[in-house]
Amino acid sequence: MTIKHDEGTVLQRQEQKLKPPSMYQVLLLNDDYTPMEFVVMILQEYFNKDRENATQIMLMVHRDGKGICGVYPRDIASTKVELVLSHARKAGHPLQCVMEEV
Repeated sequence: MTIKHDEGTVLQRQEQKLKPPSMYQVLLLNDDYTPMEFVVMILQEYFNKDRENATQIMLMVHRDGKGICGVYPRDIASTKVELVLSHARKAGHPLQCVMEEV
């Protein structure tokens, strides 16, 4: 399709400003029943943490009541929450995993 313009007409293309997607932090919440070793394993398996970082986050969960596993776009954060909760329930643990907008 060809569009004809008068001579001298200048078309300016306006750049659309796309705002970055909202980001969400995924948190593990402390409980008195889930074994610490299970929490470390979850952090390694679902959040790609090495053993040392996973242990530090687990201790933060234990000490402060919650710990940040990572920050992701909404869909990824939601999927990680569901995977962690599913794995914890199958293993018989009450571990809670939530997401909060940053």
